[in-house]
Amino acid sequence: MASRNPGGRSGSRGGGGGGGGKKSLSARNAAVERRNLITVCRFSVKTLIDRSCFETIDDSSPEFNNFAAILEQILSHRLKGQVTWFGYESPRSFWDYIRVACRKVSQNCICSIENMENVSSSRAKGRAWIRVALMEKHLSEYISTALRDFKTTRRFYEDGAIVLGEEANMLAGMLLGLNAIDFSFCLKGEGLDGSFPAVIDYTPYLKFTQSSDSISSDEEELRTLGSSGSESSTPENLGPPFIMDENSWFNKCKRVKQKYQLTLEQKGYLEELLRLRENQLSESVSQNKTLLQRIEDSDLAHKLEKEQLEYIIVELQDQLKSYQSLDQLSAEVSLSQTSLDPGQSQEGDGKQDTLNSVSEGKEDTPSLLGLCGSLTSVASYKSLTSLKSNDCLASPTTEMTSPGLTPS
Repeated sequence: MASRNPGGRSGSRGGGGGGGGKKSLSARNAAVERRNLITVCRFSVKTLIDRSCFETIDDSSPEFNNFAAILEQILSHRLKGQVTWFGYESPRSFWDYIRVACRKVSQNCICSIENMENVSSSRAKGRAWIRVALMEKHLSEYISTALRDFKTTRRFYEDGAIVLGEEANMLAGMLLGLNAIDFSFCLKGEGLDGSFPAVIDYTPYLKFTQSSDSISSDEEELRTLGSSGSESSTPENLGPPFIMDENSWFNKCKRVKQKYQLTLEQKGYLEELLRLRENQLSESVSQNKTLLQRIEDSDLAHKLEKEQLEYIIVELQDQLKSYQSLDQLSAEVSLSQTSLDPGQSQEGDGKQDTLNSVSEGKEDTPSLLGLCGSLTSVASYKSLTSLKSNDCLASPTTEMTSPGLTPS
């Protein structure tokens, strides 16, 4: 009994460890798969740039065919299937994701690819989109726009997909270098056949380098095997390895020269791009200055208009006060006329007419001239108003207190 209990405990521990090991192995395999696709994509972009220095890239180029297959597998990595009405999940192509996520790209080619007559399947439309985007030099822009739409990307891809991980930003940066290549494709060739999946050729990117010790040992073994049946083995037989070494140095020199030419071309492209960005920046700065000057001018105009409106309001308030005083004076005159005899009332009527004419003259004064933009004569209007109001106040009082108004 004592020997069985430890065994049972160890078995349960082993089962738990096995489950954790499967999870870690699955995560490791997914990470290796993502890393392999991103690495081989970087290699394929470099080979495309190298090949473009010597020839035009078209559908017959093996470098492009390999790149298209790599990009297709990256965009199809952990792509969700489409659930049908019966609950089954049917496979879909990455074109279903691209046509939804890349609608926001200005002057996109989505509609033109949808309307192509010779391209029917979804996979073929996706391959046509890759070619058109490369010829338009907008492939990196399409990928960046699609990756920024995280909600749509999450709806189309499962967890662990390349487009949902950190490798997605690396992918958009890698594809930016392809804008320097002039591609030429025919959208009616066999490359658009969507009946077969794309297959990646890894052999151009595989390279095995032996150390110097292993190379010398191999040469010793080959020389020993070659001279085992003859006694004429002399040091002169070591000539071919040295000749092969010279050829390898020549090939290395040629490759370095090609890289140097490619670097010069990329340097020229980057300098031109930098010059273009500097011009755009200077134009933006000048436009910004112009807009700031317009804002300052509009603020100044608004301040002047506000001051003019304040002056007009003050003038209208003064005129309203003068009208109120005239109304009060006319009421007092009417009350005084009722206390006088009919003859005097007639004179009072004449005086009332005089007041009315004065008030009409008051109304005829250009009190709203400030609304037309002229405020220089505000003080003169005020003085003229005060003089007229004083005359109106003096004339009735003088006539009312004159001896001619007493009854004979």
